Order: sequence, then structure tokens, then C-alpha cells
Amino acid sequence: MRRAPALSFLLVTVFLDLLGLGLIVPIVPALMTAVTADAADAVFWAGLLGSVYGLLQFVVSPLLGRLSDRYGRRPVLLVSLACLGVDWLAHAIASGPWTLLAFHALAGACAGTPTVVNAYIADVTEPEGRARAYGLVGAAFGLGFVAGPILGGLLGAVDVRLPFFAAAALSFAGVAYGWLVLPESRPGDRSTRLTLRAANPIGAIAVVLRRPVLGRLAYARLCADVARMIHQSTWTFFVTVQFAWNTAQVGAVMAAGALAGAVFQARAVGPIVRRLGDRRAAVGGSVVGVVALAGTAFASEPWMLYVLQGVGVLGSVGGAAAQSWISRQVGEDEQGTVQGALTGIGAIAETLVPLAAGLVFGCSLSYGRPGLIFMVAAVFAALSVLLLAATPGHR
Repeated sequence: MRRAPALSFLLVTVFLDLLGLGLIVPIVPALMTAVTADAADAVFWAGLLGSVYGLLQFVVSPLLGRLSDRYGRRPVLLVSLACLGVDWLAHAIASGPWTLLAFHALAGACAGTPTVVNAYIADVTEPEGRARAYGLVGAAFGLGFVAGPILGGLLGAVDVRLPFFAAAALSFAGVAYGWLVLPESRPGDRSTRLTLRAANPIGAIAVVLRRPVLGRLAYARLCADVARMIHQSTWTFFVTVQFAWNTAQVGAVMAAGALAGAVFQARAVGPIVRRLGDRRAAVGGSVVGVVALAGTAFASEPWMLYVLQGVGVLGSVGGAAAQSWISRQVGEDEQGTVQGALTGIGAIAETLVPLAAGLVFGCSLSYGRPGLIFMVAAVFAALSVLLLAATPGHR
């Protein structure tokens, strides 16, 4: 099994995925306004596209995971990348919002990259090395997030649709690269049954939650995803209100934080988890994350936020360790199925949390407490810590 090329491809895939997404982030408002010809309609359609994508990802992720167990990781990953490329191409040429909705729904239904990447890593790495590999994936994620918005802003200044053509090209390049380079990590097992119970999201998630250790880890993952999405969906608004930052300041701080996180996950996560073990690293990293979120709620000066960003970077070891821990609880023949269910759980948070967090943040502004939303996030992160600490496992 050619493990080094496989891991290298996965890292390139994640980087291209996030680079493509980052390319279009600064341009979405302008594109949607151009397509709808009305600012209010643009906001509505942008929100609807995001929700439909998350909903379809929730519905189909368990099936994609099951398909990767039955037919192999490689075909599912390549189809997922191809559908994403078609979606970005549709954004580049569409003249109406309904076309965008249809293709974005297709992309959500084919959004198997997180599921397959996590399962693939479990296939090609020894248990002791998985935390390092997941840390490298997080680093690739961060680097794509840093480079994407910068390039997207430059391309968007030339033409509002140009970043979408570039994102589509990156996705199709990933398909071609994978077709030529990526070996199959695990031959498909045709005895894996595609039953309705295993492939529908409710049944697949229920099967995971009923397993004693894996169920606790999945609940911990859900709480952590809720905390992450609260932070992700409100942080920009918070710093704009609290510190009156402009877009350049927001972008610079986000890029610096993402770059620091990428370096830390690439260099430090593996050694830390090897020394502490999955369980202690997951709990310890998650505790640090709680401190960062709770501290942000009370940040009154920019320097405090910078320090807390650094603390949050240190806490990222918890996510990689928890993912490694989960992979140890799953047999080789069901990695895709379980990872698909976990992706579905994450999709629930990505679909529902931004709307709820926005409402809470809006209410907190009326009381002059914009940081209140981060205390809510800290509560969910603390629940994740308690679930992890109460779960028996490696060290």
C-alpha cells in the first residue's frame, strides 16, 4: 500500500477544497447581488443556499460513507470533487438563483470529502500515527483558508465570476490528480449491505449513538461542532461591533490565526498526542478551547483577543486527538459508515447553529453584551469536555 502518496494526495485535496471555498467567500455577496439584482434578496438566497447544502449533506453523508465501505474510498472521493467543480462552474455562469440552488443542492448531496478523507486516513495510518495525520489535515485546511480569500479578492477585483471559474478549475484539477495518483486505500467489500437503516441519516446516526464508547464520543463531537459553528458564524460580527474593526483588520487577524493554527497542527499535534495519548490530549485540548471561548466573551481590548486566539490554536490538538480516538473504536469494514454518520451530525450543526447563533447575538446587542454568544459556545464546549472525560479510552 503506497501510504505516503495517499496521505499527500489527501492533504492536497483538503487544501484545494478550502482554497476553492476561500476563493469565493469574499465574492458571494457581490455575485448574489448581481444574480438577484436586490441586496435583500441576495442575503435571503445566500442563506437558503447554505441551508440547503447543509441539509442535503446531512441526508446523504451516511450513504456516501456506506458506499465508500462497499465500493472503495477512491471513487466516492473523485465523484465528490467532480460535483463540487460542477457547482462552482454553475456559480460562474448561472443567470438566476434557482439554477444556483439546484447545483448547490447537488454539491451538498455529493459532499463526501470530509467523510472519505477521515476514513481514508484510518485505512492508511497506524493507530499511533492517526492524530498526527489528522493534525496535518487541519493544517492543510488552515493554509487553504489563508490563501483562498486573498486570491479570491484579487480575482474578484478583475471580474466577480472569475473566482468561481478558478475554484471549479481547482476541483477538476483535484479529480485529475486523484485519478492519476491516488491509490485505493481499501478494496470495497461487496458484502457491505446498502440497507435503508444503514444508509438513512437517522438510522445511521442512531446506530452510532447506541454504541457505548462511540456514542459518547459522537455526542462530544456534536457539542464541539455546535461551539465551533457559534464561534465561526459570529466572530466577525463580534469584532466589528466590539472593536470597530474594518474588513482589512478582520481579514488580517483571521489569516494570522489560521496560519498559526496550520503550523501548530502540522508540527506539534503528533508529538503531543503521542506523549499524552488520544484521551488525555482530547480532554486537555478541549479544556483549553473552553478557556479561549469563555475569555473571548469578556475581551475588551484587541490585545486580549490576540492572546485568546493563540490559546485557541493550542486547543486545536483536542479535535485531532478526538478524531483519532473515534477511529480506534471502529473496525476497518465500517470506517466510512461511521465517518459518514459523524459528517451528518456535523451537518446538523452547520445547518441550524448559524441561524440560532445569529438570533442570540442580535438579542445580546440590545443588552450591550456582544460577547454573551461566546459564553453559550463555551457551555457547549464544556459539555464536550465532560463527555470526553467520562468516556473510557486510551490513557
